[in-house]
Amino acid sequence: MNETLRIIAERYSCRDFADTRPTDEQIAAIVDAALAAPSARNVQPWHIIVIDDKALIEELDAEGVNVIRAEEDAVYLNVINSRGGTLFYNAPLMLIILEDGSSWGRLDSGILCENIVLAAHSLGLASCIVGMASRPFLGRRGDEFKKRLKFPDGYKFAVGVLIGTARSGKEPHEKDKSKVTYIK
Repeated sequence: MNETLRIIAERYSCRDFADTRPTDEQIAAIVDAALAAPSARNVQPWHIIVIDDKALIEELDAEGVNVIRAEEDAVYLNVINSRGGTLFYNAPLMLIILEDGSSWGRLDSGILCENIVLAAHSLGLASCIVGMASRPFLGRRGDEFKKRLKFPDGYKFAVGVLIGTARSGKEPHEKDKSKVTYIK
């Protein structure tokens, strides 16, 4: 198996990060890989916010959990509680991907996100894609966080990615081959 296919096959969603922060070189390589993502007509309808401030990540985490509690989403609260009571699993680094609201913004941001997690794994780091990272921006402190994170005008949350060193590993998810139809 070639290196790219091995990285894709081995990557998993980490939900147990150690306190170890990625190096500046690793962060730069991940951002460069993200920016290499293709986009429709090369518009690049995204903006990346790199949060390298553990206290701020924890603040966002607490607000996100508060928003979910206020939504009274019992199903997701049970999931959160079963995973230690946090959204961001002690991750030391978080990337927030914003999209410009254009017709391809969300799709292209997803492609960029995949580049991020594959680059992280190739560097020996763990990652987790977190859609629930939107929650802190929906609560009473949402505008405050958008201002602190310098959301550019016209951009909105697309997806978040947690990155760090895994405290413990796990196997990648099972591939469900029933999700594929071949037409010959």
